[in-house]
Amino acid sequence: MPASEARRPRWTKPRILTTAGLFAGAVFFLVMALAQPDRHHGPPWESPVASTHTFTVGGATIQVDFGPGSFDLPNAQILQWVQNAASSVATYYGRFPVPRDRILIEPAPDETGVMHGTTWGDVGGLPAFTRISVGQHSTVADLNEDWMMTHELVHTGFPSQDDDHHWIEEGSAVYIEPVARVQNGFLRPERIWADMVRDMPKGDPGPGDEGLDRTHTWGRTYWGGAQFCLLADVTIREQTHNQKGLEDALRAIIDAGGTIDQNWPIRKAFQTGDAATRTHVLVDLYDRMSDKPVAVDLEGLWKKLGVVRTQDGIRFDDTAPEAAIRKAITATPSWGRIRPSVPH
Repeated sequence: MPASEARRPRWTKPRILTTAGLFAGAVFFLVMALAQPDRHHGPPWESPVASTHTFTVGGATIQVDFGPGSFDLPNAQILQWVQNAASSVATYYGRFPVPRDRILIEPAPDETGVMHGTTWGDVGGLPAFTRISVGQHSTVADLNEDWMMTHELVHTGFPSQDDDHHWIEEGSAVYIEPVARVQNGFLRPERIWADMVRDMPKGDPGPGDEGLDRTHTWGRTYWGGAQFCLLADVTIREQTHNQKGLEDALRAIIDAGGTIDQNWPIRKAFQTGDAATRTHVLVDLYDRMSDKPVAVDLEGLWKKLGVVRTQDGIRFDDTAPEAAIRKAITATPSWGRIRPSVPH
């Protein structure tokens, strides 16, 4: 498929360490610029490949290609990082969302850390394709701390949306990525709840906000979408006596074929998810939040979930009325952690 016909890519969420809106916006648009077609003047999925590896996880075959260049680390160490991310995504959903996926890792000369990534659907003959840049001098610690690879692979598990609904694509990846990594044993719950207490307010509506569908700022797209997902997760669990959660709705969407290589109306996706939880949470929240500003009561959420601010971060109050919901959100699913296997 020519680049001009490709489904719109999912941009990597720029995680910033300050709350400066101008800086956040600059980073966001820089990432989008970097995610455009390569210097070789073709679409990213036609970029040069120096070596290829494959593994399977959660019923999917994952092809990992390395672009020209080198790393201080052996390629096997970087491949392990990809496998860990794919394992986390498969664990969250119960399987990997698409049957085949391709990941192109491009070395960034003289850089350190994971730089940026973009994911497309239905390009290059595959349901999903991710291009991600990794610094030449990246360390094992850099890879262990990285969130981008998991974030990009989460994008495979939701149908492509038009620009007005970009917030659910990015917001769900922002929310699911850390939860999946806790479920898979790569992060501690205290870490991600502290991060949510710190970062979720970035999604609050500001002056002139017209709802998630109409307000396309960085904060509302990424963190406003994440607020929607957090509220949906908690509300589904409240209405089902903690028997179902957001992941049950998202798994049903995948089971119905709603993955990145398909274009679905957002209401169809939400109706499919609601049918699986036997609630109307997703549709009702969408109707409330899509075209008007809704301030999520985050402080009330933290209190009932038992997430208490401290001088050093947060602590858990297991006597809180919905502490069991907080625990269930990050609990390893009943099927256990889904591990990858490498063909012999």
